[in-house]
This record gives sequence, structure tokens and C-alpha cells, in this order.
Amino acid sequence: MDEVLAKKLRILADAAKYDASCSSSGAPKRAAGKDGLGSTTGSGICHAYTPDGRCISLLKILLTNWCLFDCAYCINRRSSNVARAKFTVEEVVALTLNFYKRNYIEGLFLSSGIIKSPDHTMELLTRVAKSLRRDHGFAGYIHLKSIPEASPWLVEEAGLYADRLSINVELPTEASLERLAPEKDGAAIQGAMAQIGERIVQAKAERRRFAPAGHSTQVIVGADDTTDAALITKSEVLYGSVGLKRVYYSAFSPIPDGSRILPLKAPPLAREHRLYQADWLLRYYSFSAEEVASASEDGMLALDIDPKLAWALKNRERFPVDVNKADREMLLRVPGLGARAVDKIVKARRHMTLRLDDVARLTSSLKRARPFLVAADYRPVALTDRLDLRQRLVEPAQQLSLF
Repeated sequence: MDEVLAKKLRILADAAKYDASCSSSGAPKRAAGKDGLGSTTGSGICHAYTPDGRCISLLKILLTNWCLFDCAYCINRRSSNVARAKFTVEEVVALTLNFYKRNYIEGLFLSSGIIKSPDHTMELLTRVAKSLRRDHGFAGYIHLKSIPEASPWLVEEAGLYADRLSINVELPTEASLERLAPEKDGAAIQGAMAQIGERIVQAKAERRRFAPAGHSTQVIVGADDTTDAALITKSEVLYGSVGLKRVYYSAFSPIPDGSRILPLKAPPLAREHRLYQADWLLRYYSFSAEEVASASEDGMLALDIDPKLAWALKNRERFPVDVNKADREMLLRVPGLGARAVDKIVKARRHMTLRLDDVARLTSSLKRARPFLVAADYRPVALTDRLDLRQRLVEPAQQLSLF
């Protein structure tokens, strides 16, 4: 690699690190033809571990960090004093192919600052994906960041070649956008997301290709005073209205020469973690955003306990639940019982009456579940009503788990 290209890569890979919405879960399994290269397995491949223990990754870069917009929270904003660089379409294609052949990557995540116009930028992004697919037979994973203001037909073309598209909502309220990113339009962003969602549904019905791994978004946490409850409510709206695959939460990171209207410190990383847990409750545990919010304090999730436990502690009258009789929805609300464990319990109790030791074999978090469940040989005498129950179940600071 020549020195100029290496310098561009350093700048534009570093500039892309703030975008978290690049998981590849949901991509269809695919292998290249005899004259092509690459494949997808359906597993997540952005700096992640697959179920068989392999660490695999994406080439995650910006096409350019030049940008017409001047969003206060963005390191690449128009007024930012950072080193700038721009790849050509051919350079991104060559980097992707060379890195793949060397087994450095298994796919591409490509975003960009806005240059000349949204349509011009979207056209360049699409040309990269189109060239990889059509000119080089690349069957690996491709994620393109869509430009909300771009023409719908350009986004339509991008979906023909990308596995996943994403548009960052960035800030959860119109007021925050007006204050920190006045050149962006929240209604336009959500409208573009809705269009992508409609195209995905239509393509599935017609059995044709369009962003088969779905679409996602990212919201910045801690750049404004939006509460966790408002963030989760926004996510619930997006999941229901535009059919998102995933909402990502990215803790605000103070930037050099940042605006005075921005916080001086980043929010605690535990806050981001709790938001992901709350989001998981929405998607896999049948919770509503209102229920999650009801367990918060002044709209903020507790940092010392996960939101599922917080909800259980505020709804103690609904516990303990009988593992041999309770319906699946209520079992999902027992702290310490994950969705897989609940499914195993429901399956096992068809053939036997479960004792506490049986439950212990089905979950690795029995300690947290004990105060909230009843088994054939066990009832939590006084545990559920203990005033110090919260303190007894607080996680050690270094061990943040999903549930």
C-alpha cells in the first residue's frame, strides 16, 4: 500500500469509529461464484465473536470525512479542525478486495460525510457496492450508510447491492436536532427510514433482493438532556413504525474544540449498557417502553441494577411466579431467566414437575431468580419482600451481563 493511501486509511478508519450501527446479523447465507470471492454466514461480523469462537471483522471506513453539515456533536463537522481525506470509489473497492484476500476482513461497512450534495454522496456509496458485486463478484457482507436527503431511487439502487442499509436518527427529539444539528430534519430522517422499511417488506413479498439484512439506526446518548425513558420510547416507535432491525445506542464522546452547548464529560458507559438491556426487553421479552420507564427514577435507568430487575422490584406483588404453572410472558419477567432458559423450562415442564435443582440446570443465574420464583420443592420465604433485596442482588461493578 502506498503512503498516500495508507494515510487516507488511517484518517478515514479513525473517523468511522463513532458509528456503532454496523452489526451484520441477519445477512443471508451466500457464497461467491467460481470467478468471484467472499461469502456470508448469517453471523454478526463487526469486531465480534461468532458462536464457534472466531473473531471476525468488517473494513469500517468513511468514503470521506469532508462534510457540508456542521452538527455540533460531530468530529467531522464542517467547522472542525481535523485532518481531512477522501477515497475514490476505486480505492475503496481495491482496499476491500485486497483486505479480504489477505483474510483481514469479511465485509465492508461504508459511511461518508456529505460532499457536494446528498445525491452525489449516495451515488458514490452505491457505486462502491455495485462495483464490488458486479465487477468483482464479491459475495461478502456490505453495509451502506444511507443519506436521508438523497433521492429515493438512489437508495433503491443501493439496496440492490447492500446487505444492510442504515440511517442514523442521531438525536431522539426534534428540539435536540434543532439545537445541535439545525441543518438536519428529523421528519425527513424518519420518512427516509420508513421508505426503506417499506421497500424491504415489498421485496420480501415479491421475493426479490433489497437490503436482506434489514436496516438499523443509531442514537447518541448524553449529548443532550433526553432521558433514558424518552430514548426507549423513541426506539419503540421506530421498531413499530419503520420496521427497524436494530437501534444502536452510542455514548457521546467529547470532541476537540467542541461547542459550548455540549457536555464536558461523556455519560457513564453503564448508561449505554442499561439502554441496550432495556432495548432487549422491548425486542425479546414482551416489555413495552412504558413498563421499562415505570421502573426508572425521573426517567433514568438505574446504573447499579439492570432494568428487568428494577421492574421486578417495583412490581413485587406479581412475584413469586410458579415455574410449573406461569405462562411464558410472566416467566420472561423473572430476573435471571433469559429467553432461552424460559423456553427450556416451558418445554421441560411438559414432561416433569420442576424442582429448584432442575431450574438451576436450565439457567446460570439462579441466584438472581430465587427470590422471584416458586418450584415444586422451593418457595422464597420472605425473600421477595426483603427491604434489602436490591442490595443483595446488585451486580459487581466489573460484571455487566445482559440479564
